[in-house]
Amino acid sequence: MKKILFPIMAAAAFMAGSASAGTLDDVKARGQLNCGVSEGVPGFSIPDSSGRWVGLDVDMCRALSSAIFNDDDKIKFVSLSSKQKILAVVTGQVDLTSRTTTWTMKRDTKEGVDFTAIVYFDGQAFMARKELNLKSATELDGAAVCVTSGTTTELNLADFARANEIKFEPVVFEGKKEAVNAYKSGRCDALTTDYSQLAAFRTTFPKPADHVILPDVISKEPLSPLVKHGDNQWKDLVTWLLVGLISAEELGVTKANVDDMKANSKNPTIQRMLGVSGDYGSYIGLEKDWLHKAIKATGNYGEIFDRNLGMGSKLKMERGKNALWNQGGLLYVPPLR
Repeated sequence: MKKILFPIMAAAAFMAGSASAGTLDDVKARGQLNCGVSEGVPGFSIPDSSGRWVGLDVDMCRALSSAIFNDDDKIKFVSLSSKQKILAVVTGQVDLTSRTTTWTMKRDTKEGVDFTAIVYFDGQAFMARKELNLKSATELDGAAVCVTSGTTTELNLADFARANEIKFEPVVFEGKKEAVNAYKSGRCDALTTDYSQLAAFRTTFPKPADHVILPDVISKEPLSPLVKHGDNQWKDLVTWLLVGLISAEELGVTKANVDDMKANSKNPTIQRMLGVSGDYGSYIGLEKDWLHKAIKATGNYGEIFDRNLGMGSKLKMERGKNALWNQGGLLYVPPLR
């Protein structure tokens, strides 16, 4: 009997057609990206004095909007609490959540979402008043600690206490803002959340120098935007957009020089990145200059980091683990080819 082989090209076309009807089509038809962000974390996502959302997480969505619409402002920002950030994606309230969310096994496998690419390597820490003269979080035995409910932070706090045979009195709040305000008012001896958020919130205190972040980093918190499980094209799009912003920094492609690079660079990777050669945008349902549009709007990852968290911001945070892999950090992404 003669074998009947399903043609490879036909199979590819069938798969591409099946994947096309999804989030990207909805976003294009709507003419707007719905992006879930925090309730207000300086440096990551917060409204500025004019009400415009700014921050590293916000700029990831602005880059995405630019790649799709060639406009970084075709976005509805939806402020979400810790408990809402995953549910909003699963129910379709937002197209993605870009909101200081830790990539964990349970979330990635059991809660109906997919993570994309790590945009910030963080870890949980503790902040306390300088006057307590603490050297370590283990000295907080018996202390009241403000923490947000329904987060990895709450679980890590319990794990840290058990591992070190100490006891905390968790003072649990629904939202991060409530937890921070409770600590500021003296209701808790310490506040625990991601190190970056502690540094960010401390800048908003009347006397930041009166508060110290203790040296203990008690967890790994790889932060990543997340999308609804099952829409592979949308996941690929968001993932490779983030990869592209990091790759642009590696290759020295910036907001200021991206047009010149597109016109004059002989580097094959830069030519692919900016749509000069190949048509990589078609793999994810976009125009071939999708990444050129994103970089022109927001700059590369390093530029985004600097203006929101780094030396160009009020926070003045070092890159640390979030430097490129060839500069002593952990940012290492797959190749654009």
